[in-house]
Amino acid sequence: MALTIGDTAPDFEADTTEGRIRFHDWIGDDWAVLFSHPRDFTPVCTTELGYMASIKPEFDKRGAKIIGLSVDPVDNHEKWAKDIEETQGTAPNYPMIADTDFNVAKLYGMLPADVAGDPTERTPAQNATLRNVFVIGPDKKIKLVLVYPMSTGRNFDEVLRVIDSLQLTAQHQLSTPAQWQPGEKVILSGTVSNEEASERYPDGWEEPRPYMRIVPAP
Repeated sequence: MALTIGDTAPDFEADTTEGRIRFHDWIGDDWAVLFSHPRDFTPVCTTELGYMASIKPEFDKRGAKIIGLSVDPVDNHEKWAKDIEETQGTAPNYPMIADTDFNVAKLYGMLPADVAGDPTERTPAQNATLRNVFVIGPDKKIKLVLVYPMSTGRNFDEVLRVIDSLQLTAQHQLSTPAQWQPGEKVILSGTVSNEEASERYPDGWEEPRPYMRIVPAP
């Protein structure tokens, strides 16, 4: 079955461009973004890995680690990194998992259980479902799942926006409306009673409907 929000992110051991890791230990007490790629040396993914490297400081500010994944071996990742730097201006500055036995892809429901063989003999089209983004919280629970087609580059600014929203919920029991951007008004989560809300917001809140309580962002 496919993983969904609220599931525990599967733990695993794997080789990466920064050494062997155990995933949950690597996350530690941080947030994490795991994003997968059909194969190395693919054009759309080349732009994605370069962009992620350029905005990594924004993820760092939020206590969110980045890790990529492809079925290619580490030496291919290292060769690809040179192409990414030359064409995109920034080389990957985060680990890339070498999922050569398809273990991680299968654990996360991105490839069928019967996939086997030499990963370098598979075409990107055969791995088209490795275009996922998983945001994982410090509790190791999945908070966001995005799946993109091979032809569409992913919007990682949106991933940052979602992490901002998720952290507001985790820290302040707040939700965010459609098209929300940091600094804009937010919504009190339904788990907050009016009594609790009055303590937090003694000046009150906007209430266009009884089920909608709008307050300034903290």
